[in-house]
Parts: sequence; C-alpha cells; structure tokens
Amino acid sequence: MKTETRKHANIPIFIPHEGCPNGCVFCNQKKITGSCGGAKRDIKPEIEKALSTIDTNFTDAEIAFFGGSFTGIDKNDMERLLKDAFSYVEKGLVSSVRISTRPDYITPEILETLKKYGVLHIELGIQSADDKVLLASKRGHTSETARNACRMINDAGFVLGGQMMVGLPLSTPEAEEETARMICRCGAKEARIYPTVVFHETELCGMAKRGEYTPLDIGDAVERCARCFKIFLENGVKVLRVGLQSSESLSDEAEVFGGANHPALGEMCISAVYLEIIKEELLNKLDDANGKNTLVIECATSEQSKVSGHKKVNKQRLISYLSDMGIKIKNIKTVGVCDMSPYRVRTYFSD
Repeated sequence: MKTETRKHANIPIFIPHEGCPNGCVFCNQKKITGSCGGAKRDIKPEIEKALSTIDTNFTDAEIAFFGGSFTGIDKNDMERLLKDAFSYVEKGLVSSVRISTRPDYITPEILETLKKYGVLHIELGIQSADDKVLLASKRGHTSETARNACRMINDAGFVLGGQMMVGLPLSTPEAEEETARMICRCGAKEARIYPTVVFHETELCGMAKRGEYTPLDIGDAVERCARCFKIFLENGVKVLRVGLQSSESLSDEAEVFGGANHPALGEMCISAVYLEIIKEELLNKLDDANGKNTLVIECATSEQSKVSGHKKVNKQRLISYLSDMGIKIKNIKTVGVCDMSPYRVRTYFSD
C-alpha cells in the first residue's frame, strides 16, 4: 500500500530584535517592532490559533521564530519563548522548533540552549559573501563570521539554512552567485533568497532618493534570483522561499518605496529556472526539429504552470530562442507526467 507523504507547516512567530545595534541600511526596525508584538509577549495564543487550522494527523507542524535576530534578544526572553514553544514539542503537537538569526549571534553557549529546547533548524542571515557588500549595507559582520557560525551550527548537529539577498548596495550578479556557492560549501541544507526591497524610513530609501542606490526592477530581480536558485538546485540545497512574505517582514505596498516586491516573484523565479533547464535539455535535440512544428515538454504534473511560465512567458521565450537557432515552430505543448520529479523535463519535437 502506498504511504501518504506527510505535509509540512510552519507556525511563524515574528520576534523582532528590539534595539538592534547594527542598523542595516535596508531595515526599519522601528516599523517592524511596531508591526507585531515584542519578545515579551505571550506567544501561546498565536500557536494555539495556528494549530486549530492544522490537522496534525497528516501534517508535521514546526514553530518558527522569524525576525532575523532571535538569539540576540534578551537571554531570559529567548529562553521563555523557547520553553513555551518546546512545550508543544513535548505534547507531540509540533515536531520541532526553527529559528532565524545573525551569524554574529551564534556561540557554543547559545547553540546549547537552542538544542535544549528542541530547535532543529537554524536559518542564518548570511546575506552576502562579499565583505564590500556587507560593509556598504552596514551589516555589522564579515563573511568569515558567517562561515564560522555555519561551522559551529553544523558541528552541533543542527540543520543549517542560509538566507541571502540580491540587489544590496555594491552587489553584482557574480557576487550573489558566489554567495549561493558559499552557502552550499558551508553545508546548508536549506536556503531563502530575498531580493532587496526598499522600505520607507530606511537609510537605503534615503540613498535611493539621492541617487546613490538603484533598486532592482522585477525583471532583474527574477534573473538574479534564478541564477542563485539554480546553484542551490544543482547542489541539493532546498530553496524554501524566494521573496518576502508578510509574516516575516513588511511587504505591504504602502510601506515600500521601491525594489522587487511582487506576490508572484517566487513563481517567476522558478519559471526562469525551468527555462534554463529546458534550453539545456534541448541542446542535443535541435537537429530533430526539422519539419516539425510542435515542441513537447514533459514535466511533473504539478509543475506544468511553472514550466509554461508566469502568463506563459516561457512559451514565448522558447519560440524566440528556437527562432534564433533557425528553428520555426508553431506550438509548445506541456505534458504532465505523474512519476517525474520537479526540475526534471523531457523534450521532443512532433508534427
């Protein structure tokens, strides 16, 4: 009998680091702190409300402390929050606890505390492997700090996740690809990719207004995220998300001055990755196109819309790509195949 795959669900708890001394140029800590409860609040009602919507018979729930600096808050507050979360692990209602934090807020003592309270996944805000970018962003740590933190997290037996940003001041696509590769080399099993969004009342917003920084547009952000996504894919690192979500950060359009803040950004990024995968798959089959008028792309059934692209943009781009190769086709057909894995395709030409 076939075993049903269990689903996974995060119960996100946003804990801002009140009074963070680092002052990253892209962060508006005042607005973020004011947009949710602080570290001293009672989180149990939030957890109970989320659990009421989750069928734990079929779903593994995980309490996730987001905010980027969880291990930098007051130690007593951190332990109280972890203890409250761990009580749900002990009751069997959630499987584990996840936290996100900064590389400079990782020590052996902190890791010992996290392990005591059921933390399994640690997501590290690495952001960039380029020290010039980190300095220009006023990140407050170096790439070596990040590498050391990754080593400690792995050595302590946690599942490491690497968070990175594209489009930071002084950053380039090449620097961002190197950041993705560094995250892979450091042993991460998971990753998140965040295009830089410029929020009002941040130093970055002031830089943009003065012409000292140019926010990414959607097209550039998708292309740069896709290049990093493909590196993670090729190295077996699971990309958990591309782009902001409201439970983690301010993504309300009213708070945004500029940058790549689009609800379909993740889908567009994945579609761009598929486009490159399809092109690679086609390279040795172009001779078979003579006299044919349809390109057939077989993919996992659940991935058909992503293969076609947001508003079917991949079909348009493939027709143009083939035309540049001297191949004229009239139609592109995607076929769902139940037993194919995501990010795998088969292509052929037909009449």
